[in-house]
Amino acid sequence: MAATTKLTLWPKLSQQLIRLINTQPALHSNFRSSKVVEPLDQYPEVEIVHNAPEWKYVERLLPPRIVPQPKPKESYPSGWQPQTANASERSYYIARTKNHMVPVYLHTRFRGQRRLTVVRRVQGDIWALERDLRAVVESARNGKLCASRVNELSGQIYFHGDYVDVLRDHLKSQGF
Repeated sequence: MAATTKLTLWPKLSQQLIRLINTQPALHSNFRSSKVVEPLDQYPEVEIVHNAPEWKYVERLLPPRIVPQPKPKESYPSGWQPQTANASERSYYIARTKNHMVPVYLHTRFRGQRRLTVVRRVQGDIWALERDLRAVVESARNGKLCASRVNELSGQIYFHGDYVDVLRDHLKSQGF
């Protein structure tokens, strides 16, 4: 008896729910809760001007499309240094990013338990650069060995641990 009453109540209840959902407008939907479009003659007239004289004030506020070249100074307050190394001096070269920064990054994996320092945008003899940077990292670790990985195709070197500041300072001192 109870099983049959449940089956007979279920279709009625589901039909009532479907009616409620379809008749009431959704509160957060931008389609169902939006106002109906009125006739076009009730809206104000719009004039399209391509070269308005006021546009120069708007262009001042827009960000530049490209990052400008930094102005040369003896020292910068942030500690930033421009790139001075040429590709012809060494067998390897590290290109700066589009924002003129040294491409050394920290990747954290496994909820912060594993830290990888990544040097990107390496061109030339990546193995010689890896040897030089590994020596710098090992000297920062007081002579302890450091695990590293080289990806020749993407021009990246990975060091196990957080050595971003050490490598960034070293590369800046080398002119990269």
